Amino acid sequence: MNGYAYFAEYYDVLTQNVGYEERAEYLLSLLKRHHHTAGLTLDLACGTGSLTLALHRRGVDVFGADASSEMLSMAQQKFMEDDRQTLFLCQKMQDLTLYAPVHTCFCTLDSINHLPSAEDVVRTFRRIADNLEDDGLLVFDCNTVYKHRHILGDNCYIYDTPEVFCAWQNSYFEEQDEVVITLDFFEPDGNGQRYRRYTEQFSERAYTEDVMETMLKQAGLVTEAIYDDLCFSAPRPETQREIFVVRKMNHV
Repeated sequence: MNGYAYFAEYYDVLTQNVGYEERAEYLLSLLKRHHHTAGLTLDLACGTGSLTLALHRRGVDVFGADASSEMLSMAQQKFMEDDRQTLFLCQKMQDLTLYAPVHTCFCTLDSINHLPSAEDVVRTFRRIADNLEDDGLLVFDCNTVYKHRHILGDNCYIYDTPEVFCAWQNSYFEEQDEVVITLDFFEPDGNGQRYRRYTEQFSERAYTEDVMETMLKQAGLVTEAIYDDLCFSAPRPETQREIFVVRKMNHV
């Protein structure tokens, strides 16, 4: 199985508190605030498609892209169960290549943090810019340096559900504000007397606002606003997730 294979299987169980409907409403109100019509919209790093579906239900012409075929399989299943259809592309963010430019790109739930290096972040921003129409809007969020240092850090979390027992362990590396995440899944067998164990590991890197804006500028993107999560207030020192609203300027 590829990366996020087992995580994909239990992703929805472990993220029941995300609030995709609320996030979809917020993103659409954000577009309105910035006088932007969604038009053809990409949900980049869409995962299992919960946000894609929430946006589609609200009339957005949206499709998804993700590097995990396992995640996309679940996303497609959700659309089928809701009697809806859309396109899903299996692509890495760094290699994004679309059949036509989009007017809006959403990239949520810290997907940018999951890129392995700053070079990958810049490359991703450039691929997004190349696939955005002039005056197109990129909206993405990211975990902050504060969250990495004071919330995630070297902490551990336990998720105990009927479907799976998950031990979530973080290892923090201050020099690069990187958190290495190890997930151990314990899946009960048919009679509940034994468990199968699966392990996955990935990392997240956090960047300051100044560094992030510099990387955006290198890709030809201009930051219009930075908000605290799910609101229109400016980020605070203890903000854990920031929302970036970024514009691709018209070519002269």
